[in-house]
Amino acid sequence: MTESELPQRLAGRVIAVDPAGRVLLFFYDDPPPKGRHWSTPGGGVELGEDFHAAARRELLEETGWADVPVAADEVLVNSTVQVSHLNGAQRLCLQHDHYFVGRVPDEERPLGDVAAMHTSDGIVSHRWWTLAELDATADDVYPPGLADLVRRYLPASS
Repeated sequence: MTESELPQRLAGRVIAVDPAGRVLLFFYDDPPPKGRHWSTPGGGVELGEDFHAAARRELLEETGWADVPVAADEVLVNSTVQVSHLNGAQRLCLQHDHYFVGRVPDEERPLGDVAAMHTSDGIVSHRWWTLAELDATADDVYPPGLADLVRRYLPASS
């Protein structure tokens, strides 16, 4: 099956950045093709949502934070082949991720009470990454080039 024949999944994602310029990422241990990787908060667009609304809802569901402003401008659209939950089953799909920037008001802010949701969504752990750590890691991080993306949209003076 070619990429064009795969089911499509639309998703909104948030690049959550704290005042020190660190980025919140979640760790997943998924089946191939993505496998073990780090990714921003986010998930599927639900009926009646646009990408921005989905990104804001997913940030709240995955972090417990209702007060983080998420800019309405997309900073990246990226597509990957991955295993996702579609119609109640795990299936290979072509996921179209639309990324937005969220400004977290506190440095290395802890997550709210979201442990049960993380278990159901396959989130193994989370951590705050500096841009230097993102540059140096050999781990798979989505989206690719995240540190440079953050540098482009959040200059050091912000």
